[in-house]
Formats: sequence, C-alpha cells, structure tokens
Amino acid sequence: MRVPVVVSIDEVRAVLGQLSGVPWIVVALLYGAGLRLQETLELRVKDLDFDRHQIVVRRGKGQKDRRTMLPDSVKARLTAHLGDVRRQHQRDLSEGLGHVTLPVALERKYPNAATDWGWQFVFPAARICRDPRFGPPSRYHLHESVIQRAVTAAVRRTGIAKRVSCHTFRHSFATHLLEDGYDIRTVQELLGHADVSTTMIYTHVLNRGALGVRSPADRL
Repeated sequence: MRVPVVVSIDEVRAVLGQLSGVPWIVVALLYGAGLRLQETLELRVKDLDFDRHQIVVRRGKGQKDRRTMLPDSVKARLTAHLGDVRRQHQRDLSEGLGHVTLPVALERKYPNAATDWGWQFVFPAARICRDPRFGPPSRYHLHESVIQRAVTAAVRRTGIAKRVSCHTFRHSFATHLLEDGYDIRTVQELLGHADVSTTMIYTHVLNRGALGVRSPADRL
C-alpha cells in the first residue's frame, strides 16, 4: 500500500495563490469537489448545478455517474469563466462551427446536441480541431498537460518540498473531510470509490498521526 501525498490547507492556499484564470478554477475544483483531473476537464456546462450547489460527474472511473459538491468559493470565478466560454461558443456558431465532441452514439440520438450550449465543455481547448479523421471541425476540452504544467510551476514557486501533482488535491479533499469528522461512507460516495477499503487509505494520513491515533506521549 502506498500512502498518498497530502497537502495542508495552508499549502493548498499557497498553491492557489500562485495560480490564476482557468488553472485556478480547475485546481479549486480538484480540491473543493474531489474530482480527478480528467473528470474536471470533461465536465459539460449542463453538469454544473449552481442552484443545488452540485456537480454531476458523468461516466467517471468505472463508467459510473456520481454527484459531488460545487464549492461556493469557486462560483464567482466559474460564472465569469462560463460567460467567456459562452461568448466564444457564439462566435464559433456565427462562423459555422460550434461543434463539440459527444459521447458514443449520442450524436445519432440527439443530432443537434453537438452545438447545444449545455453540451459544451466547461474548459474548452483554445483551438478547434480540424483534422478530418476526427469528423467535422470540433472544439475539444483543454488538454490535461496545460493544468499539470501550471501546477508544477506553482508548487515550485511556493517552495513546498512534497511531490505535489494534480491528484494530490483529490487526496487532500478526502483527508481533510475525514479530519473534519465526516463519515467515511460519505467520503467514499463523493470520491466515487466502489469499495470503502479504497477510501480507508486516507485514514493513514490524518493530521492526528498514523491511522488517526493520538500518541500516548502527547499526554505526558
């Protein structure tokens, strides 16, 4: 068993302080909602429910859907970002474009979905893919390497000595929830783990020591 790398709340704050724009929003969702990087980049506009404060993750690991929270602290920047994305989508449509890639067989079932606002990626790529091998010109989601590079650079600037990756923020989400007293079954559901034994690994990195046990020496 490999114990995951976890960062403290202060370290999360420090990394976010070195980020801006889309990388800030993505990392805030990795930590604030416990998402995997690919799950975040594959989010569609319709998967965000601001009224219910939730995100619906479609076809996550194991091809299962799940719900997790939409952090209040991200909403303002996310709303402004979606405004930019919508204006970009409208420009694409005016140029005869505006298509997005869809899950398998969905395009046949809903022929107009590819240009529908709700099906657009929350984090679209900067360029439209025009390779005919992949069908009509379409806008894919942002490539994961863009966020990975931004996180690596931000961590370096903070001086944090741990090996922090994008997935570290998901590990930290789970660990901090357990430290706050949330039930492990709840954390399991938010993470989308099929078995609670997978979630149990986070009990090994709680800030109360190994397995969350307080040392008897601390009573001396």
